[in-house]
Amino acid sequence: MEVEQAKPKIVPIAAPRTGKKNILIVTNDSEVTISNKLEAAGDLFGGRVTEIREFVKSLEEEFGEEGSNTMNISFGLITTFFGFVPSNYSIYRYKYAMSNKEEYLLTQKERDYAGRLEYVSRGFDKVIICVPKEMFRILVDNDALHNGKIIAVTSKDFKGLCEEREWIYLERKGARLGKKNAEKVRNYLRELNAGTS
Repeated sequence: MEVEQAKPKIVPIAAPRTGKKNILIVTNDSEVTISNKLEAAGDLFGGRVTEIREFVKSLEEEFGEEGSNTMNISFGLITTFFGFVPSNYSIYRYKYAMSNKEEYLLTQKERDYAGRLEYVSRGFDKVIICVPKEMFRILVDNDALHNGKIIAVTSKDFKGLCEEREWIYLERKGARLGKKNAEKVRNYLRELNAGTS
């Protein structure tokens, strides 16, 4: 009889000490694209990605080199054909974007976006996740999200889990982020920046 071994506990790796907080915002792709050329992933998609892209720009203006220069703001996308990529990674347009649980699972199987996100996010102080409910579930089930690091904009189904893992929970209502949640995230980052979080 084989004894099932417990999975080792995932311990987040501290972000490099640069005097700045490292923040990563993550969303998924869209069926709406705004270019037929090779483009940076963050600029290729329209639709609801536009809301997140504009939010990232506003954070860069406040906290990045254009603003107080106290945070490094990064943006990453979970894409159907390329898996998880940084927003400045050049990709080309593809014919369809995943839009349901089965397609999210297929892309995870083929591209392991959860594994890439887990690895990349080790160097960040906070990771803001704005993805659909079933994609969020895949990230949780694949241990892609480090305890204490996550600001989750997701379904209320995950509220208890977020509290258990010391994540900040914000309910997703329609939009990927929403104006009220955007302001809550901004205020939280201000507190983090001031050293009060």
